[in-house]
Amino acid sequence: MVTENLTPRGRFAPSPSGRMHFGNVFTAMMSWLSVKSRGGKWVLRIEDLDPQRSKQEHARMIEDDLLWLGLEWDEGGLDNIGDAAPYSQSLRGDIYEEYLERLRQTGLLYPCRCRRADILATQAPHRSDGRVVYAGTCRPVRLGGSAPDDAAVSGAALRLLVPDLEIAFADMVYGAQSANLAQECGDFIVRRADGAWAYQFAVVVDDALMGITEVVRGNDLLLSTAQQIYLCDLLGFHVPEYAHLPLICNAQGQRLSKRDSAMSMQELRRRYSPSELLGKLAFLAGLTPEYAPASLPDLLPVFRWPTPDDALKLGE
Repeated sequence: MVTENLTPRGRFAPSPSGRMHFGNVFTAMMSWLSVKSRGGKWVLRIEDLDPQRSKQEHARMIEDDLLWLGLEWDEGGLDNIGDAAPYSQSLRGDIYEEYLERLRQTGLLYPCRCRRADILATQAPHRSDGRVVYAGTCRPVRLGGSAPDDAAVSGAALRLLVPDLEIAFADMVYGAQSANLAQECGDFIVRRADGAWAYQFAVVVDDALMGITEVVRGNDLLLSTAQQIYLCDLLGFHVPEYAHLPLICNAQGQRLSKRDSAMSMQELRRRYSPSELLGKLAFLAGLTPEYAPASLPDLLPVFRWPTPDDALKLGE
């Protein structure tokens, strides 16, 4: 069993499918400030599970953008600094195989040939993606005993059965939260039919083995927390603390994405200096009473979590 690490350890885990945008950098800054304000360590993990969308050059740009802002990591990155290497998920297949075998022993895995969720399984599931609770189409009548044999799994994804169970946790931003696994999440994929590892499974294994004590991310991933706590319990992992940040929207009220070129780091670096961009992020988070250039040392003593508004809206 992975035990709790006494040293606070946070992480930023971007997907290298494009240039970071304002919302990604906001999450990175808040995660960095949270753990550093308590004397902890910050880990950079590259979540490149999907070989079709992930590119090495994008990962290098992410690193360059973080360093430009002064958001230096203590462990991880493409250079694999630290004892939990490798820090790129595409290189951690042998580790995932070991923990998949542990899940097999629970008797809760079954082969699934439903395609849509299979295709999306390597990606972090956002509420705005139109998540549909799995209807149990491929769920066998009886579960338990031996794991599915190779013939049954060939050409199929592996899905994990969830019970009719309420999972409760305290979010550092949104307070008391709960979700019913069966009704709100449904049985979910841990490995895709083409062999790619699913986001929910990989992130739980990685957070545990990297000693992560707090997870900071957008509130569109709030529902994922119940699934990840369930996996932690099955695998004997310590459950980290969670802080889900209000989403940042553009001037039209739409959630920022990598398609918003005006808010990409390429454009932001053209328009702002590092201190100006940090000051804008800090003001949006409520860390400073008015917009002014700021440094990370300036922000450490005033760090606090934002209020749980529906969204943080950028001006024109």
